[in-house]
Amino acid sequence: MDFSWLTHFDSFVQQMINGISIGSIYALAALGYTMVYGIIKLINFAHGDILMVGAYVGYFCVAVFKMPLILAMVVAVAACGVLGVLIEKVAYRPLRRAPRITVLITAIGVSFLLEYVMVALVGAESKAYPAGSFGGGNLMLGNIAVDIQRLYVVGITIVMMIVLQFIVKRTKIGKAMRAVSSDADAAQLMGISVDRTISFTFLLGSGLAAVAGVMMGAMFTINPLMGMQPGLKAFIAAVFGGIGSIPGAMIGGVLLGVIETVVTASGASAYKDLAAFVILILVLLIRPCGILGKNVREKV
Repeated sequence: MDFSWLTHFDSFVQQMINGISIGSIYALAALGYTMVYGIIKLINFAHGDILMVGAYVGYFCVAVFKMPLILAMVVAVAACGVLGVLIEKVAYRPLRRAPRITVLITAIGVSFLLEYVMVALVGAESKAYPAGSFGGGNLMLGNIAVDIQRLYVVGITIVMMIVLQFIVKRTKIGKAMRAVSSDADAAQLMGISVDRTISFTFLLGSGLAAVAGVMMGAMFTINPLMGMQPGLKAFIAAVFGGIGSIPGAMIGGVLLGVIETVVTASGASAYKDLAAFVILILVLLIRPCGILGKNVREKV
């Protein structure tokens, strides 16, 4: 492995920007995982495929209806938000009192359902967003050429995080989310609609996944199975940062993106996925609650 680029400031900064941009996409998707887990203790393995649906909605908005990317992103957020709420009502709500393994298997089933419904609708071949739909060119910072697309990704992620923090900390529905996360039964006794709060959580998490999907689609190519890998990476990021912690999901996603970029830049790109899963194993062995997570004792 070649780490010589670490000694060159320009190359180092460029790779860090690449890592932060990829990590920002992981972070947005990880937020959906961590919010749903924080509310109903469910690992929603269909979340990566909601990201994929968002990427396709954005693609058709841009390529067919000639919308600007920001407007396409808004449409994708709305479509995936509705899809997330429907999945929760149809697949998860009837199993809320069922054993966790039952709900987990259902989530995996929903994941495959979304993938192969999309294959039937749009075909299995890869598609690419129209050139320049996400801007283009480089911004020169001294001798450093920064891809403008990657700056957009980081900027949009920061805006989404600020909006999310405002919703969770400053709004009535955000207070309800925190109350349900702490004790759903007590929240219900206080007049909070648990079902409505959970549905809103899925709406919000799925909308963030749609934003991540559109940005990923505009930077790379899309296909019906594209959600599997970023979905797993987002899960790793959520565990790394502390599943159930919103700031932890953000930190975990960015760190994971940077680590993957370091591995790739060092000439071992074939092992970047291995690095992600090694991180997952180490976190589970050393600090199972993650960076910002808290150990919670279960009452017997």
